[in-house]
Amino acid sequence: MPLDVTVGTIVAGYRIERELGRGASGAVFLARDEHLDRPVALKLLSPELAADERFRERFLRESRIVAHLDHPGVVSVYA
Repeated sequence: MPLDVTVGTIVAGYRIERELGRGASGAVFLARDEHLDRPVALKLLSPELAADERFRERFLRESRIVAHLDHPGVVSVYA
């Protein structure tokens, strides 16, 4: 999965600080929200999956579901 994002790159208002991990669907980065000046975990999909409309729809659907959860063991979804 060629997902080449370097430290300092700004993606959708988030400045990449470091990579946290990679998986089958993409990579997760520690980033800083440039508008609210707070740390966030930013998941970027692999280019192959980002190009797949059905996968993007499923990813958004799952994100919306998780955004409604409020539990200390679940990461909050902001955007």
